[in-house]
Amino acid sequence: MNPEADPLLKAVFAKIGKPVAAEFRPDPFQLEALDAIRSDDCLVMAPTGSGKTWIAEEAIRSVFQKGGRCWYASPLKALTNAKWVEFGYLFGPVNVGIVTGDTKENTDAPIITGTTEILRNQLYDAMHTGESLDCDLVILDEAHFLGDRDRGVVWEEIMIYLPVRINLLLLSATIGNGDQIAQWLSSIRGRPCRVIREEKRPVPLTPLFLHPSGRLMPLVEGNRLYGKIGEFVDRQRHGRPERGLPPFGEMLDVLARFRLLPAIFFLKSRSECDAALRMCREAEEREDEETFTHQLGELLARFPYLGTHRQLAELRMARVAAHHGGQLPAWKFLVEQMMKEGHLRAIFATSTVAAGVNFPARTIVLLNSDLFNGHDFAPLTGTEFHQMTGRAGRRGQDRVGFMLAVPGRFMDLVHVRKLLLKKPEAIASRIRSDFSMVLNLLLSQTPDDIRQIFAKSLATYQRQGVAAGTGGGDLWGDFLRHLRFLKEEGFVDAANRLTENGAWASQLRLDQPLLIAECLRRKAFPQNDEKLLAALIAPFVYDGDQDFPVLRRELPRRLTRGYDRMTATLAELMERLKAGGFPLAPLYLWPAAAIYEWAAGGDWERVIGKAGIADGDMAMLILRTADNLRQIMSLKETHPETAALAARAREAILREPVVFE
Repeated sequence: MNPEADPLLKAVFAKIGKPVAAEFRPDPFQLEALDAIRSDDCLVMAPTGSGKTWIAEEAIRSVFQKGGRCWYASPLKALTNAKWVEFGYLFGPVNVGIVTGDTKENTDAPIITGTTEILRNQLYDAMHTGESLDCDLVILDEAHFLGDRDRGVVWEEIMIYLPVRINLLLLSATIGNGDQIAQWLSSIRGRPCRVIREEKRPVPLTPLFLHPSGRLMPLVEGNRLYGKIGEFVDRQRHGRPERGLPPFGEMLDVLARFRLLPAIFFLKSRSECDAALRMCREAEEREDEETFTHQLGELLARFPYLGTHRQLAELRMARVAAHHGGQLPAWKFLVEQMMKEGHLRAIFATSTVAAGVNFPARTIVLLNSDLFNGHDFAPLTGTEFHQMTGRAGRRGQDRVGFMLAVPGRFMDLVHVRKLLLKKPEAIASRIRSDFSMVLNLLLSQTPDDIRQIFAKSLATYQRQGVAAGTGGGDLWGDFLRHLRFLKEEGFVDAANRLTENGAWASQLRLDQPLLIAECLRRKAFPQNDEKLLAALIAPFVYDGDQDFPVLRRELPRRLTRGYDRMTATLAELMERLKAGGFPLAPLYLWPAAAIYEWAAGGDWERVIGKAGIADGDMAMLILRTADNLRQIMSLKETHPETAALAARAREAILREPVVFE
């Protein structure tokens, strides 16, 4: 590549640089939001980096200074942990607690940070005991997760169950039907929900195109592709698509030549992110070498096991890093810290970095116009595009941000052009029944009460009059289907009340509570081997579809006997569930084998090598197993020995490098 720039870019490139430092003054929309949340519910929709966090902090401060209590909920443990630290600096560590599946600290503090699932569970408990949640303000960050296919139900449940006396503050950059969401909330909570909307980006965005020759051009001219790009697209359509990865090292040279770094490259897969690192050359400019070395040294001292990380050399020499779900949580944290401090030229990331993790760059680079949404590859939506481009331009550090489109096999430049003008999509309800929800609602509600709860759902509201979504399906019919099955299995009696088994099974707030409950009922779990208990829980938490080969003869007899006994115990129930049309995932042996060796003190590299999975996937398997064990720990009254064993099992698997301070 020969770094060149179209003359039309001269004016915008002249703006590159740090804005003049100025005293912070809240924007009008921030002050309006603070005024709203004092008396009403409030939905704030504003671009990434525009100051939504400041609104949350000041709203918390207002409640805290009056002796009130606040609950901040986010969808991501990493974001929750970050807010725990930030709020600790602002309000004092003694006043801030955290509750996630992994961490539980200072839970009586007046300010609590946690995941949305934990908040939903606390609302279940409050309804069961007849007590109101001890809180005056709830903040739901990243509120567009209400429309998430898998987790949106949790957000909707919170909004339905939350006592009306508690003020609700919703924060999001990307909701297409915010007015409708606010109207629905007002209708079920009987109080105003004010919508505060800010359209202006804090740092203006300039879309660029990188020609394979190394020439930078404007991507658009008015509402059309820049003329020369249109010609390029036409030629591409009639030529052979290029295969293989683009020359990332040369692309970095182009970006460096025109001061467009640091950059975040959004790539299709983990393997592409890792391969991109190896194509990057050693960084030439090293003005911050002393600070870089010092801060990296401090992080490596905190996490010494990262000192041999296979991507450390590229981070040191080329000042680049990969960030994706296949990596250890501590490595991702290290990368995030080094990027925030301005020490990295580029990050090669999958789309997961677009949501929630706070490290914007001067430029974001798109090489694909589609995205893996957790189920399949689909064209980028307006919401996804706004999440990605929201990272372009750092408030207080950049006067302008850039989105760079790179041509390739999976890049539709016409689609990207349309996305520049496209608003985020409308959110549709994702509410649905599952056994955990039904058991927990029956703790405190009759079926008639539950029917009224479903009548308050966003799904019902949208079906009744607004064509923004038809989520939810037949909620009542689906509830009755679950209820019938629970009666047949002895968890609910003829009077629609939970049986003794149903009452304790409701505490298993898991994807498959009935399977775990059946093992407990029929004593299929070990009584005195914490390693084996951890291993036997692991198959329930793996939600992938890969069955990695395991040689049974090489596994401990204790493990294979325990696994066979468990699966035999569950065989009939699983057949009944399948016949009833309820979703079931296979119970593979390999997760049990991997967790057993890890719980027994096995070496990390050996364990993941034998399992054949990535660091991050093994870490996630361990963390999810630990979360399920935590649920079993809650059964102290009905299953004291197993609850105590679950605590020891959890302790055995939560160690470095999976967990870190």
